[in-house]
Amino acid sequence: MSPPQSSPDLYLHVKVVISIIVGLCITTLLNGFARFVQHPKRAKVSILHLGWAASLLLWIIHFWWWEFRLTLVPQWTFAIYFFIILYAILFYFLCTLLFPSDLQDYSGYEEYFLSRRKWFFGFLAATFIADIIDTKLKGSAYVHSLGIEYPIRIAVGLIVCLVATIVRNRRVQLSLLAASLLYQVLFILRLYGTE
Repeated sequence: MSPPQSSPDLYLHVKVVISIIVGLCITTLLNGFARFVQHPKRAKVSILHLGWAASLLLWIIHFWWWEFRLTLVPQWTFAIYFFIILYAILFYFLCTLLFPSDLQDYSGYEEYFLSRRKWFFGFLAATFIADIIDTKLKGSAYVHSLGIEYPIRIAVGLIVCLVATIVRNRRVQLSLLAASLLYQVLFILRLYGTE
């Protein structure tokens, strides 16, 4: 027997499950940041790695706010519920990729990050694709309210992920990070600056 599809309790249930996953994401990132304070000489710090970790923290915070609009989903099904949980899990995998349990085989976080960039940017690209589905679930009025910038943002995000998986060059990687982080901050400020 399935629960009522429009029940506010059902949305609350979804929100709680996503909150748990988002909490795990933030905990993983904060634990990773704390390691640098706890053991500053244990592993070589990298601005590239830290930059993507900070960017991911901002993405996760934005994701959680973005998901508030799940109240717009007209009818909940198990498939939608399952998809939303998978979408959140993508962020958790990104967090664990940034802060592995040990770096024994690497000279530091930058070497580790560059060696795992295909995985990291592959999962990041998957979040952009999931975002398209997630946004459409919230209804056509919501999609239209985001304007032309939304599909351009998704396309550019996917291109950045593709370039970042192919190119190992540190300067290119730092440029992609800077551009991505700057755009992300400006996008959030424009989207929610008055809310």
